[in-house]
Amino acid sequence: MAKKSAIEKNKRRAQMAQRYAAKRTRLKAIADDQSLPMEERFAARLKLAQMPRNSAPTRVRNRCEVTGRPRAFYRKLKMSRIALRDLASTGQIPGMVKSSW
Repeated sequence: MAKKSAIEKNKRRAQMAQRYAAKRTRLKAIADDQSLPMEERFAARLKLAQMPRNSAPTRVRNRCEVTGRPRAFYRKLKMSRIALRDLASTGQIPGMVKSSW
């Protein structure tokens, strides 16, 4: 099980990224638009740099919903390989069987 503080910090980052998503996309569109004057694009970049770092969606770490483990994460199942194996071994995931040959 991961530290509670790390899990909570990641949740706060996800909430902040969601809160600032619209503003970030608007500023990025202005900054990347080549038809606008250079000063306006530069001002958009400065405003983007003034925003909190944790408002960037790349700072959110994918974590296992069951254990909070940050590594070996399956996006489709939203869990780590270890949690997946444990649940599959106990028969809690429908249709998943242990392979043997």
